[in-house]
Amino acid sequence: MDLLEKAIIFAVRAHEGMIREKSGMPYILHPIEATTIASTLTTDREVLAAMMLHDTVEDTDTAFDDIRREFGDRVEQLVHGETEKEYAELSREESWKLRKEESLTRLRANQDRSVKIMWLSDKLSNARSLLRIFEERGDAMWELFHQKDKNVQEWYYRSVADALSEFSETPAYREYVLLIDYIFGGQT
Repeated sequence: MDLLEKAIIFAVRAHEGMIREKSGMPYILHPIEATTIASTLTTDREVLAAMMLHDTVEDTDTAFDDIRREFGDRVEQLVHGETEKEYAELSREESWKLRKEESLTRLRANQDRSVKIMWLSDKLSNARSLLRIFEERGDAMWELFHQKDKNVQEWYYRSVADALSEFSETPAYREYVLLIDYIFGGQT
């Protein structure tokens, strides 16, 4: 079986029955969309497999060891490069800014273009989801999130754009910037 097909099956099983709480959509649609976006930026099957698996460690009972055993060291390292550190002693609300600052520091320091492709793909998929919620609720949507301050959310999404500016000539990056400009009332 092809590595990507194996990752799709693994992710479907890992996310079985899960719903994205903000949108109410089946969770598996996010990794599928993010992987589709990544496929416009690379044909590397390990990157695409990692993209499909990118939320399994954060959001399911899957461990990094499971990813390594099933998909190899590189796929595990790629998933790790897109996974936030958790703080068991803090709530998601309390740890939000700390998690985002640490992730951005890692992203900026990372020289692996494959990890950056994963970041762009994930964040573009998230921005598309944000747009759908924004269209329904406007700025009231921020009450649904761990970080309720729109300005802090904007800081994060624009910091990601800055960190990924090497992709500025790609349709994925341009769409990401257009979406965050629209959502946050920027230069549209």
